[in-house]
This record gives sequence, C-alpha cells and structure tokens, in this order.
Amino acid sequence: MSSLEEICGGLPLQPLPENRGRTKGVPHAPVRTPNLTAQEEKLALQNALRYFPPEVHKELALEFAEELKLYGHIYMYRFCPEIEMRAYPIEEYPCKIKSAAAIMHMIMNNLDPSVAQFPQELVTYGGNGQVFSNWAQFWLVMHYLSEMTEEQTLVMYSGHPLGLFPSPRYAPRLIITNGMVIPNYSSRDEYEKMFAMGVTMYGQMTAGSYCYIGPQGIVHGTVLTVLNAGRRYLGMEDLAGRVFVTSGLGGMSGAQAKAAVIAGCVGIIAEVDEAALLKRYRQGWLMEITDSLDHCIARLRDARENKITLSLGYHGNVVDLWERLVYELDTTGEQLVDLGSDQTSCHNPFSGGYYPVQLSFEEATQLMSTNPGRFRTLVQESLRRQVAAINRLSDKGMFFWDYGNAFLLEAQRAGADVEKRGANKTEFRYPSYVQHIMGDIFSLGFGPFRWVCTSGDPQDLATTDLIATSVLEDAIHQGVSASVKQQYQDNIRWIREAGKHSLVVGSQARILYSDQKGRVAIAVAINRAIAEKRIKAPVVLSRDHHDVSGTDSPYRETSNIYDGSAFCADMAVQNFVGDAVRGATWVSLHNGGGVGWGEVINGGFGLVLDGSAEAEKQAKIMLSWDVSNGVARRCWSGNSNAYETICQAMEETGKLKVTLPHKVVDESILEQALHR
Repeated sequence: MSSLEEICGGLPLQPLPENRGRTKGVPHAPVRTPNLTAQEEKLALQNALRYFPPEVHKELALEFAEELKLYGHIYMYRFCPEIEMRAYPIEEYPCKIKSAAAIMHMIMNNLDPSVAQFPQELVTYGGNGQVFSNWAQFWLVMHYLSEMTEEQTLVMYSGHPLGLFPSPRYAPRLIITNGMVIPNYSSRDEYEKMFAMGVTMYGQMTAGSYCYIGPQGIVHGTVLTVLNAGRRYLGMEDLAGRVFVTSGLGGMSGAQAKAAVIAGCVGIIAEVDEAALLKRYRQGWLMEITDSLDHCIARLRDARENKITLSLGYHGNVVDLWERLVYELDTTGEQLVDLGSDQTSCHNPFSGGYYPVQLSFEEATQLMSTNPGRFRTLVQESLRRQVAAINRLSDKGMFFWDYGNAFLLEAQRAGADVEKRGANKTEFRYPSYVQHIMGDIFSLGFGPFRWVCTSGDPQDLATTDLIATSVLEDAIHQGVSASVKQQYQDNIRWIREAGKHSLVVGSQARILYSDQKGRVAIAVAINRAIAEKRIKAPVVLSRDHHDVSGTDSPYRETSNIYDGSAFCADMAVQNFVGDAVRGATWVSLHNGGGVGWGEVINGGFGLVLDGSAEAEKQAKIMLSWDVSNGVARRCWSGNSNAYETICQAMEETGKLKVTLPHKVVDESILEQALHR
C-alpha cells in the first residue's frame, strides 16, 4: 500500500512498480478503436515513453504497445497506485501550501472507485470523461503540487502537466485546458486518434477540472427538472403516483433514481450495465432492481395506483422498456407513463455511450471494437426504434424532454422522426430541458453552485448546510421577486432534506442552486465560519460547468439562445479568463462535455476559502463575475428574465455597467425593409 508521501515523490522508477495489469472484477472502459496508421502507432508509443528515462524504455515499450493493441490507448496500468484512492483530509497531504493540498483532495476524489466510473482508466463519468490520460501524469501532478509555492502556477495541457511556472500570488495556482484543438480538426475520428497518441483528452466537465462530487452533483438539478416538469407539463406540485421513465444509472445518470424519490414520484430507470445498476443499489440510490419486464410493469402499476414513491432499476435495454409501455397502451388502453427522458451517454454513442437493443451488453461491448461499422448501424437502428416508441406514447399524453445528452441530435442523425417543422437548428420535436425548464432558471442567475469541506468531516458539511439555509432564508426575508423566491424555497427544501438521502459519495460536498447574491453571501458566511474555527479546514467552492455562464452548448446550455449566437463560444472563454483574473485558485476550459466532443466549449473553477480577508474579497468579485457574465449574455440575446436580473444586479453593484438590448417592437418594419 502506497502512502501520500510516496505518491507525491514523483514517478516510481527505481525499481519500477510491479506490472499487475488491469484489475479483474472492477468496471473497465470500453476498448477504443482509434484506427491508427503504423506511423501513428509508433508516435503514440514514442509519446508515452517520453515520460520515462531511456534505461526503462525497452521494458515499458513492450507493455505499452500491448495496451495500445488491446485497449486502443496507453493507460500505463503498471503505474496505477496501490494507495486507497479517496479524498483524504487536507492536513494529510504533504504540501507547502493549502491550495495545492485542496487540489490533491479534489483529484483523488475524482478517482475514488466509489465515485469514478472506470477508475483504472482514469474515467470519472460519462464513459470517457478523463481526469488524466495516463497514470504517469497522475504521479507528476501530485509531485508538482507537493512542491508548489504561492508564486507558481501548474499548467495542464489535456492531462499533461507542462510544469510549474513562476506567477504572482494573486494568479491561479492551476490552469487547465482540455481538448483545445483547431476547430476544423475537432471531429470524433480525429479525437480518437489524438487521444490514442496521448496529445489531447476529453475531460467531460468536472472530470478534467477536478471538481466532480459524485452523482449528488446532478441529483439536485434533476430534482429541480422533475419538479418543474410537473409544474409545467402536468400543472401540479405533488408528483405522487406520477411515473417518470428514463435510462442510465452511471456516474451522472445515476442521479435520476435518487431525484425521483426526492421529487416524490415513481421513477423507472433502465440500465444495461449490471455493474452500474448494482453500484447505485448498494449505495442506496436505487430502492429496487429487476431484470423482468413483467415485474417492472407490475411494480409500476402498483406504485402508480397507490401513490408509492419508488425508484426501480430495470436491468435491460430502455428500448425494450419503451416498446413494452407501447404494448400496454395498445392492449389495455392504459397510458402508464407521465414524464419521460433519456440519459444514455449519446455524446459518445458508438464507443460505449449507447447500447443497441438488438444485442446483449456483452455482445455490444465486443462488437464495438471488432466491427465498429456494424455497431454504428445497429445503434442508429435502435435509436429509430426508441424514438418511434416515445413518439407513440407522446401522442397519447406523455411529456418527453431531451436531457442534454445529444439523444435527439444523434436520433436525428440516425434518421429518427424528431424534426420540428419551421424550427431552427437547435430545436426538435421535443424540447431540451434547458429550453423549457433550466434555461429560465439560468436566466435568473441560478445554477449548480457547490462546495467541498476538505477536512473530510461530516460535521463541517452539516455546519455549511445550516449556513446556506440561513443565508437563503434571510434573502427571502429581505424581499425578492416571486420567481426568485420560488427558487430559494426549492433550494431550502433541498438542503434541509439532503442529509436524509445519503447524498454524499466521496468527498464531503454539497450542491445548491443559487443566484449571484446567494452564492456570494454563502461564500462570505462560510469563509467567516472558517476564520472563527466553526469549520475545521478550508472549503473549496466550485460549480458544475453546466451553469449560467460556464458553457456554450447549442444543444443544451445555450439551446434557448435564439439570436443566432447559440453556436458562439465567447461566453465560456470569457468566463474562464475572467475567473482567472478575479482570484480563482484554479480554472479550466474544455472542448466537449455533456453533448460531446466538438459540440461544446465549457469551463469551470475552484476557489479555496481559508478564512482570510483576501479569500472573502476574491469570492465576492469572482463569483459575481461568474454569474453576471452569463446573465448579461442571455439578456443581450433577448431573454426577459435575464434582462430583469441584470438590471437588478446593476442597481446593486455600482461598478457594473451592461449593454442592454432595445427590442424591435414592430416586427413589420423588418419585412418592409427587406422587401421594399
């Protein structure tokens, strides 16, 4: 068993660690098929060996070549540490500065087997969301962080630690870029080659920025989505007896089961991977499991009729489940489902993100590497079948939405019936959850704010929960608009119930949707609690990249931007730079995330609160920018909620001056001008 001191000592070379290969009995990433040429294979091997001195090249070259042949990537399994991978209390990390120790805490949480989807392949979630590209990078990063001072910045190029560079104390300690390739070469095929050669990496969102907090990170947003879907589509607050059908129990999608229970409905979630399903069941995130469609439908009926809150995991393909629901409708006239969605990893449909209904899980896993062309054909056929079933149920009153996972985009590419007549490129037959639900929340400035108690002490987390609740209650008491009040009330309910639902997996973390005013007030209150020793150790502030300002994604986060700029990425890039110059401890900018490689630009941050006056100052100015940037952009695009929100922010912040749009009141003048 390695120690923290050992993993901070640099690459273990004398002697080399034993080559144990891949560990059996744990989930592993699907085999990749990069289709490298002979020259590219040679380059991939050469690139991997440059981390090591020449005297070990001969030995390592053989096994690295074998990894490339067997798995389509060089993970360097020999260097997978023996230490128990988890978020250790910050005091245990051998570092010169607390901010570096906090980053280590976050990195090791992302690789914790109870948190990560494929820990030995350094994948946190989403099937291909990498923390690093290989294990050599892990060892080097931990070593650099242990040596870092307040006048150095660690620079990360797509998993590769370029090195420690001199920088002023107010600069970020860590700057991350993932997948920053020239746009013309940002295709999936190019990505597979570049990743195999070790020169770029897909960091998803919080995987490659070291800010993942387990499935809790998406539970809250899923709860808000389901609650607001009930309000919008069903016209009700109480979802007892209402049925929500979806798919996916992975690192992100696994939140759906817990969210269904918190929202009080009947959640039926299909999952083809038994390991993922059992992981959520053993963690208490899933109440029941079955591999029988008959039993699944019987339990659905019982829970629906008796208004029983339930999360049921169906071990099988979601297409079979959708088609069975159509069969029940056709044979009994009974519409058994009220709300529907999908959280398969359709951003990566041909490499393990979507499993076609025609094959078993094992057959599909094999075929995707042995015959990728045939696998692609089956995936697209399966997508067409899935959409046909969803359309049938939708015609009879079910409300379906796209969960921002590129499901409708890939279904469209497969030839499924998802077109919306007269719509723009980002609109389909069904709305994305951003277009109908989350977009309005973002435009109010609310998004997935989060914090991590680096002491690892649950009592510190409980203290922060009380602080956040008090802050939001005070904000309501001081007076807010009706729409903001509802958001605050939803979030107070969330945080009060969070402790009851065993949400913590990995680090002691909490997610809470809040606006600019709430985020700043919570940060200030937590920082002061640290100064007063009511919280034992520094707290890391962060957020999901899926937020007000962090992501430009025309098929998800910015799908409700209708001024033609949905495909522009100025907001996300400006946010990355703006956070860096306003005091963030670390910042990240990624290609891809959520909808997939080449479809998104997104970024995130980490800010370490240590109880100092400087930390409070940085939190105030950085968090204000991190929200107001996106609200201003959404205002300029014509969103009325964002207009009101940014005007309110300007009233409260004297130095904030935003360019406001003038709406064309009489649209007939446009036609007259263009067709005179």
